[in-house]
Parts: sequence; C-alpha cells; structure tokens
Amino acid sequence: MQAKLADLNTRLLSGRSLDEQIDSVADMATQLGFDTLVYDYSAVPLDHVGELITPAVVRVRHTPKDWEDLWVSGFYQIDPVQHLALSAIAPFVWSYEAKRKTVLQQHIDRRHAPVASYLRDAQLTCGVTVPIHMPRGGLATMTALRSEVRDSDLEEARHSLADFGLIAHAFQEAAYPLLGKEAVVQTVRLTRRERECLRWAADGLTAAQIAEQLNRSLATISLHLTSAMHKLGAKNRVQAVARAVHYRLLEG
Repeated sequence: MQAKLADLNTRLLSGRSLDEQIDSVADMATQLGFDTLVYDYSAVPLDHVGELITPAVVRVRHTPKDWEDLWVSGFYQIDPVQHLALSAIAPFVWSYEAKRKTVLQQHIDRRHAPVASYLRDAQLTCGVTVPIHMPRGGLATMTALRSEVRDSDLEEARHSLADFGLIAHAFQEAAYPLLGKEAVVQTVRLTRRERECLRWAADGLTAAQIAEQLNRSLATISLHLTSAMHKLGAKNRVQAVARAVHYRLLEG
C-alpha cells in the first residue's frame, strides 16, 4: 500500500469521533501487515523530576485484554519504546528479539524485563513507532505491532515505516481537535480557586494582594495556596508556580 495524503484526509475526516478515526487507522495498519495498534497522547510527557507521565489519552486496537491496564499501571514508565520516542524525532522500527539489530537493542536493559517478557509471550515482538512532538511540548506516539516469526517480518515492517508515519501524522492532525478534556494532565488536580490564586502569584502578587484582588480573606487565600503547594509537592509558592506552569495547570 502506498499511502496517499488525499486518501488519508478522506478516511480521517475531522468530523468523526476519535474512536472512529482510530478504527480507520487500525484498518490501514492491518493492510500494512500489522496486527495491533496503540495510540497515546500526553500534553506534558514528563513530570517535574523527569519521569514519564502515564498518557491522558490511550487508545488500543487488537491488543491482549490486559494490555491497557498494565500500561497505565506502570508498564508505560518502563517501556523502552516510549523512552526512545521521547527523544526521537523520526519514526523508527524496533524488535525485542536480541538477534535483530534495531535501535531498541542499544537501550533495553533489566529495567525493561517485564515489558519485554510480556510482548514475547504475546508474540508481538516487532513494531514501528511514530513519535509526534507537538509545538507546545505535548507528545503523541502511534505504534503498530506484529508478530516476528520469520526473518522477513522485521524487514517488512521497515518497508512499511514511511507509509505508517504518514498515516500517524495525518491522524494526529485530524484527531487533535477531538482530544478535548481527555488531554488534560491528570497528574495533579487543583481546584478552580487554587489555580486562580497561583495565576495571580505567577504575576507577582503577594497573598495579601491576591486576597484584595479576589475579595477574600488573607486566611482563605493562604489556605488555597498552601493546599496547591501540598498537591504539587512544592516547598514554597515560587516552586508551586513553577510546577503548575510545567503541568500546564494555569492555562485557560
């Protein structure tokens, strides 16, 4: 299959739901010889200490039943493919088979053993991943997986990389407006008033000035700011503002 941009735009109409669009991509991935499709999106991919955040949006097709539960409960953080996607700027082919020479062999170690073992048991050891770095720091990845029972399987996946990369980027462009509230960072939840107080703090106002601005008591404003600090694991208000900005909690 030679993917055509005009055809992709027809099949990935922006008016369709996110799940309908994923279904279309899964069908196209099947035509390219893949068995399984995984898509995820994070508005903020890393927490304030540099660890991967479980994506806010996850969609899978034709995966084992326990796949999504495992990845959102910890496998995502130890998936070497996701670590590669974080720093990669181009689509890449990977294999969990040690004898295959792909970029994955340079990075995988004992930390990744649970993921590697799971994929071998599921007979999904070969795949292609398209990292999509968004202008404001978000990260999406589209991954297609297949079994690797023949020597030619990896080469066939590599041959499909360009077409799958085009599909993934076309999907992201069409699907981005549909992500909506699903794309909000879930790592830290601040109340509306806590966010409001931090916005004023980010503008340089003291607690007393914020109280005056919002027509609330100083004690109430201090309570909101302290609560936000605790939720963000911050030592002071300056650090709380910095972390809130990192997690894009002060937007909108």
